[in-house]
Amino acid sequence: MKIVLVGYGKMGKEIEKILVSRGHEVIGKATKDNPLSSEMVKNVDAAIDFSTPDSVLDNINFLITHKIPSIIGTTGWNESYDEVKHRIDTEDGAMVHASNFSVGVNLFFKLNEQLAKLMEPYKEYTPEMTEIHHTEKLDAPSGTAISLATDLLQNHTQFNDWYCPQNDKKSKSGNKLKIEAVREHDVKGTHTISYQSKIDTISITHEAHNREGFALGAVISAEWIQNKKGIFTMKDVLALS
Repeated sequence: MKIVLVGYGKMGKEIEKILVSRGHEVIGKATKDNPLSSEMVKNVDAAIDFSTPDSVLDNINFLITHKIPSIIGTTGWNESYDEVKHRIDTEDGAMVHASNFSVGVNLFFKLNEQLAKLMEPYKEYTPEMTEIHHTEKLDAPSGTAISLATDLLQNHTQFNDWYCPQNDKKSKSGNKLKIEAVREHDVKGTHTISYQSKIDTISITHEAHNREGFALGAVISAEWIQNKKGIFTMKDVLALS
C-alpha cells in the first residue's frame, strides 16, 4: 500500500516503522507546516491520521472529498460524528475510527462490556475509572476512557453519565461515573475500571508498555479497509461486534 501519514509526531513515526516493516510505502507526511494537498494524496491507498483535535475534522472532510480511505486515530470530533457519517454514507467514503487502535485495548473494551453486564445486578458495588497518561497528553479524560465509560454506562444502570475532575465536565451532581485523569511522566497509557464495595474491590486494568500496539492496530486497519465502503471501528476490524 501507499500511505499518507497525517501528523508526524511520536505516533506517526512509530506507524511509519511498522508500515515499512510490512512492505508498505509512506509517500506523504502532512503536518501543520505541510498540510494535506491534492498533490499529496494522488494515487494513495489510505491515510492514517494521528494529528491534533483542532485539525482532525478539517483533515477528515478533506479525505472524504478526495475519496481517500481513512484511518482516524485522533479524537475530539465526536460532536460532528453524525455529519461525518452522513458524508461517508452518501459519498461512498471509507473510514475506520477508534479512540484506541491497540488490539489489546479493543479486547479490553469487550471485557469491560462483559464485566459491566455481570456486575449490573450487584448494586453494592460502585464502578469507578482511572486513566493515567504522559504529561504531554492534551485531552482529559482520554478518548479511550470515554469509550470505556460509554460502554460501561450502556451495560450498567447505576449511572447515566460520567464526570471528570480534570475536565470541563467536572460536575458530579446526579448519578455520574467518576473518571480520574492522572498525568505522569512517560506513561504510555493505563486504564483501570474498579467495582468497589464495603468488603472488596474487583478491578480490571490495561497498561500499554509502548506505542507499538497502537501503531500496529492502525496499520492493520489500513490493510483491512481496502475495497470497503462505510464507517467502521476496531470492533469491525477485529470481528468483535
